[in-house]
Amino acid sequence: MVAVKLQKEENRKAFLDLYPALAEEVLGELRKYNMPEDAYEWTKENLFYNVPGGKLNRGLSVVDTIRILKGDAVTEDDIFKASVLGWLVEFLQAFFLVSDDIMDASITRRGQPCWYKKDGVGMVAINDAFILESCIYIFLKKYFKATDYYVELIELFHEVTFQTELGQLCDLITAPEDSVDLSKFSVEKHKFIVIYKTAFYSFYLPVALAMLMVGVKNESAYTEARNILIPLGEYFQIQDDYLDCYGDPAFIGKIGTDIQDNKCSWLVNQALAKANPEQRKVLDENYGQKNAEAEAKIKALYIELNIEETYKAYEEKSFQELTALINQVDESIGIKKAVFTEFMDKIYKRTK
Repeated sequence: MVAVKLQKEENRKAFLDLYPALAEEVLGELRKYNMPEDAYEWTKENLFYNVPGGKLNRGLSVVDTIRILKGDAVTEDDIFKASVLGWLVEFLQAFFLVSDDIMDASITRRGQPCWYKKDGVGMVAINDAFILESCIYIFLKKYFKATDYYVELIELFHEVTFQTELGQLCDLITAPEDSVDLSKFSVEKHKFIVIYKTAFYSFYLPVALAMLMVGVKNESAYTEARNILIPLGEYFQIQDDYLDCYGDPAFIGKIGTDIQDNKCSWLVNQALAKANPEQRKVLDENYGQKNAEAEAKIKALYIELNIEETYKAYEEKSFQELTALINQVDESIGIKKAVFTEFMDKIYKRTK
């Protein structure tokens, strides 16, 4: 167990060590265009402030999946290419988070002020988010144009970006911060938001990238991967909703704002399903209100409705169902069970 942990730490360090060189490549593009010095320095800060923070689970998952799929046949070039693709998932994540924080009027991200909240940044952060997204295609062209799966990589990034933006749209119009209408909420709508906003780019994308790299052509392998990874992503986001309310900000790196931000979260949907008329009135009057007193009333109602216990029962049920799905994987089609157990090990009963 200690050896496995040390190996994971070494893999993470090797992944992180690659980032400065990638950032320098982007900055080299700016030099090529004779970018003015202040804009050059601005972009440099954007690259280092927004991309390499966080848990890096998405990016590392590309490398982990390559190691599993290729086993002893994995080469240094495989690890390098998988690491580049992993960082491109992190660039995509950074693009989403910088944008999302503006849309949600968030205060902190990864234990520091959101990028747009930094002195002098403000709405320039919107353009900075576009730059982060554009970096993906610079690196795909540089490192993968000569491969026979280059077009598939581009199409996959475009498709998953679109899916995520659809999830974000549904989230924003279902739960606008300035207009609280809990009748718009439902378990089904929450499911759509979660799958499209989080599951595709956080779970399916890293594995599909590795599968393209190793030459998996069988469409049923991608279908099988989606059938497990999308429910895994749904489980992950429901955990996130839970941690927003019950997690320790010191551990999760941000202050939970879902209640005050009128988020269509799993917790409020469970509360709506359980509430009697009097409790529903408390929800209608206090959910999405920008004050600590109203938030405290919602949290007290969650205790009254046993929402935490409902979550723990859901977590156990999901774990059993996902384990059963993983056990049924047909490895002859180009995918391995260990790919999915690796994900499960990272997120089951996480606290941040």
